[in-house]
Amino acid sequence: MSERNILQEIVDRRIKDMEISGIEFGFKIPEKRLRKVHPFLDTKGAVLEVKRASPSKGDIAPDLDSYETALDYSKAGAKAISCLTETNYFKGTLQDLMKVCKAVDDYEAETGKTGPAVLRKDFLINAQEVEVAYRAGADAVLLISRILDVADMISMAKKCQELGITALVEVRLQEDVDKLAKVVAEVDKKYIVAGVNSRDLRDFSIDLLTPCALLKKLQAVLGNDARVIFESGIRTPKSAAFAGSLGFAGMLLGEAAAKNPEIRSELVKSFTESESTLNADFWNKYAETKDCTPKLKVCGLTNKEDALLAVKIKADFLGFIFWNKSPRKADGNIVKEICTELKKKNDCPVLVGVIVDPDLEESKEAVNLVKEGYLDVLQLHTVNCARKFLSNNELRKLPHYAAVNISSEEDVKILDELFDSGEPRVLVDAQTSTQIGGTGKQISEELVKLVQKKYKLWIAGGINPENASEVVKKYLPELVDVASGVELSPGIKDVVKMEKLGKEIR
Repeated sequence: MSERNILQEIVDRRIKDMEISGIEFGFKIPEKRLRKVHPFLDTKGAVLEVKRASPSKGDIAPDLDSYETALDYSKAGAKAISCLTETNYFKGTLQDLMKVCKAVDDYEAETGKTGPAVLRKDFLINAQEVEVAYRAGADAVLLISRILDVADMISMAKKCQELGITALVEVRLQEDVDKLAKVVAEVDKKYIVAGVNSRDLRDFSIDLLTPCALLKKLQAVLGNDARVIFESGIRTPKSAAFAGSLGFAGMLLGEAAAKNPEIRSELVKSFTESESTLNADFWNKYAETKDCTPKLKVCGLTNKEDALLAVKIKADFLGFIFWNKSPRKADGNIVKEICTELKKKNDCPVLVGVIVDPDLEESKEAVNLVKEGYLDVLQLHTVNCARKFLSNNELRKLPHYAAVNISSEEDVKILDELFDSGEPRVLVDAQTSTQIGGTGKQISEELVKLVQKKYKLWIAGGINPENASEVVKKYLPELVDVASGVELSPGIKDVVKMEKLGKEIR
């Protein structure tokens, strides 16, 4: 049985509807445009979406009034408004688009301010549809690279240029970026904005790092002043702030904006006022290599010999534990020596400081090592540690990820909480009543698969040279974390086990 391709389903149904109802889908569109063209995303800002439903969520805001919603988005400070005009799966229409444009014009007349630009978001397939959008009042149209060949993309982008509106070209894969480069060779870049969807439109899964992985590539195509939009996956002000810190010119919000009128202004403000952070720099850099999987993390290192051995077996992450109660507690001065030596190498692994409570003195030592450039990232082990750390606005700017011990479906829900806080990756570890790491115990297959359905898998717990290849084949994790499984004794690694682990993982 072949995997369902929702994107293709949408396009196929749309083509049939167009054959029956025509390119205007039965709506009366003005023969000439009746409003001025607004610049689309000329400065950093949020794009809020008029959205009633989606294939992944079903009904989101089925009773949404497009005019009133657009008026409220304008007052909330939206830089642009995206209006879905696809009917079968999103319950939008061209009538909605015209109502949104009317709301923006009324907002301008009432306030004297310049209103947001309006984007027609749909699965457009030819240049005639671009002209329909223009006559209906749109200032920009969405062109989805995955459903268009290069010739059609160029034709549609040229039509945008001719009409003076913007083409938002949505990309997700390298081949999409290659298509965009061919479009840019034919069309003035001032009419092009790129968007990267964190949601895979084939199965509607989300990865917040997908946009990051393409950001530099798009800047290479469009120039350093490229306007690139982070699309989908943002549901809270904290995750909006994370997106804003990554270097994107825009953020497109659908469900969060449509369902939660009380936080619309805060979502906009969180994105537009966020600045680059060390955490953002870490994840942007990581995103460029995230597809080189599986990554190997060797944790619980306490001495230089074991650290160099981990490098020899090509470990991608080296973990040092900063918790005095751990038998694998690392000495800060030794960690400094190790980090200084490793950072001289061209291909230095990611150096991790593991903490369990940000208020402990040993945790503060790890924090300082990150600030001083010895360590690259902090692992916040346990959900309580993560919550406390993330509640501190200064600490959360430092490179970090959370590690959560799970033993039930209820524990898995914690990942949703962290994801909504703007955490793109969470390490899941086994849980026992006496230990919080290095347990030697595996997570149940049922729980692992539950995590996998929604998130990229970083996994720890009971992994060793004997079962590592099986874990990799069964779960296809993005990162595997090993500690006690390669030890002679707590904190002391076994050379034979380490070398075997390296071979099994690779």
